[in-house]
Amino acid sequence: MDEIKIIFFDIDGTLIDMNRKKISEKTLEALRRLKERNILLCLATGRGPMGLPHFEGVEFDAFLTFNGSYCFDKEQTIFSNPIPSEDVETIVQNAASIHRPVSIATRDRMIANGKDEDLVEYYSFAGLEVIVSEDFDKTIKEEEIYQVMLGCRKEDHPHLMRNVQKARITAWWDRAVDVIPSDGGKGEGIRQILSYYHLDRSEALAFGDGDNDIEMLCAVGCGVAMENASTGLRAAADEICGHVAKDGIYHYLTARGLL
Repeated sequence: MDEIKIIFFDIDGTLIDMNRKKISEKTLEALRRLKERNILLCLATGRGPMGLPHFEGVEFDAFLTFNGSYCFDKEQTIFSNPIPSEDVETIVQNAASIHRPVSIATRDRMIANGKDEDLVEYYSFAGLEVIVSEDFDKTIKEEEIYQVMLGCRKEDHPHLMRNVQKARITAWWDRAVDVIPSDGGKGEGIRQILSYYHLDRSEALAFGDGDNDIEMLCAVGCGVAMENASTGLRAAADEICGHVAKDGIYHYLTARGLL
């Protein structure tokens, strides 16, 4: 794998063990050693910029956030792909009809029109709290919305997306969804970042664990699912590495000669 020049990492369930809620020392060591080899590192997540973790001694080169709707590096925006405001309004109305509060995400903040148990727990995965704001409706009309988040179940999806034209659901947890632009996703975010760095997909590797990582793994030369990954992602992956709780990424990279 000497041709690998960039690696994309999902966060929750991939870099961070969801049970221990932290990254392991071996995984941190892997990231540091990749940097020493001048391999570009990119976080690829459904989280927003405000919810990105800091890993001691590791500086990532690029960030694919909101499932690819907003991508950037330390210097500039690489890709910006907001949801049309009319679709956001429709989603909010549909959610209200099934008695679900909604959270919206701009580039700089995440606010909600209420909260329930599912939304609160969903936020907690990133160490964030749900902020209910009186500016919710105004924000939809005046600012770019990159992602809509709410607690719901799979059977609610058709109702939630009724009359929505240019947005779609992506999900990695069975109690909540992220709604993103219909022409977006982690795969599109990766294509934009590869173009930015003038790299071919054959030079890219990606690790993930959820269904929202399927497009990501298909957009790179080698897509790797964690042992703890969803059934759908494991089926789509080129290879499967060890469990996040057992330093799967570290052992995979070591075996492939990348460390």
